[in-house]
Amino acid sequence: MIKKEFIWISEYGLHARPAGKLVSIASELKSNIKLETSDQSADAKGLFGLMGLKLKKDEKFTLHIEGSDESKAQKIISEFLTENLAREVQA
Repeated sequence: MIKKEFIWISEYGLHARPAGKLVSIASELKSNIKLETSDQSADAKGLFGLMGLKLKKDEKFTLHIEGSDESKAQKIISEFLTENLAREVQA
């Protein structure tokens, strides 16, 4: 299992367009992929679950990836998130 922490940096929070793109990317992968905030989690392959997280600017979340292609999934999802939406929290 791979876990990475991020902080959401987009001014608009997690809205439909980036959530839909994340679902599209995650759905192409075999691994189980979840985003988790301090009080809830959502499957990255489900639009309504992601939207329900209501991630806002400067909110911390954790990416959980588990499965046969988890290294590939971590690279692809992390690249998508860090393009303009979130920054990785360095341990």
